[in-house]
Amino acid sequence: MRAVQITRFGGPEVMDVVDLPDPTPGPGQQLYEVSSAGVNFADTHQIENSYLAEQRLPLVPGAEFVGTPVGGGQRVVGLLDGGGYAEKVVANDVLTWPVPAGVSDEQALAVVLQGSTAWHLLRTSAHLAEGESVVVIAGAGGVGSLAVQLARRWGAGRVIATASSPAKRTLAEDLGAHATVDPALADEDPKQFTAALREANGGKPVDIVLEMTGGNVFAGSLSALAPFGRLVTYGMAARQRTHSVPPGMLLQKSRAVIGFWLAHCMLRPQMMDAAMTDLLQQVADGQLHPVIGGRYPLSAVAEAHEDLLARRTTGKLVLDPSR
Repeated sequence: MRAVQITRFGGPEVMDVVDLPDPTPGPGQQLYEVSSAGVNFADTHQIENSYLAEQRLPLVPGAEFVGTPVGGGQRVVGLLDGGGYAEKVVANDVLTWPVPAGVSDEQALAVVLQGSTAWHLLRTSAHLAEGESVVVIAGAGGVGSLAVQLARRWGAGRVIATASSPAKRTLAEDLGAHATVDPALADEDPKQFTAALREANGGKPVDIVLEMTGGNVFAGSLSALAPFGRLVTYGMAARQRTHSVPPGMLLQKSRAVIGFWLAHCMLRPQMMDAAMTDLLQQVADGQLHPVIGGRYPLSAVAEAHEDLLARRTTGKLVLDPSR
């Protein structure tokens, strides 16, 4: 089978399309023909070996796919612990879900990792209550674009999104954000970013921030929180050092910093089932609208990563293993 393999860590240039043996399923697993593979920002960390779990070479990146069992059967979307950038994958039965008719590969891939993350950020980690204000960092991205919609559907009083260009800020507003903020304000001084978030919330501190950048954006977001506010951090996109949080800063405003990594939900399949059942039904019913960012041939995987790292994309990126 054709697959993307890396034998050294680095940037997009380390990914090679090679021929590899088909993977062999074990107990509770099936072998699938992949019709589409998802690309996530976490994949760029994986090939650098800069993410939360240490990587071992050689490896095939990719954590999600849509496909059908070899020999035929129901189209499913599934999560993997690696190996998704390939023509065939082996997946655990408990981490695959039937794709409803009328839901495209791209839409299914948008919700399986990024949508589940947005769902659990708001439900499980932040415990969003009706009327609360929510800041979504990178509101035009894969997780952010879905978090903006879910926050509105679940009764957030005000949704504020950050986005790095006028076009992305317009997209976030079209998805339901009441206001948008340019995250570049954090580059020079986190205090400017704090002030902009509060201004976007009518001059008041905010209740919830979903944050995946780190560095100055993290610091500015934390300072923007109201008493009993929650900052949920789920990424390190800026690749900047994030200063430690002294306990006194949390006590002073009864604030909380919560970490979230979807891998822990994957160890509790019932948590994934709850999110995926809801999300796929919302997409099928036309209530949730995943933003599709582009479909790349498997042979252009480096270009997909370059576009993602350069912030040239919005929404979900997908690889086509047949090309």
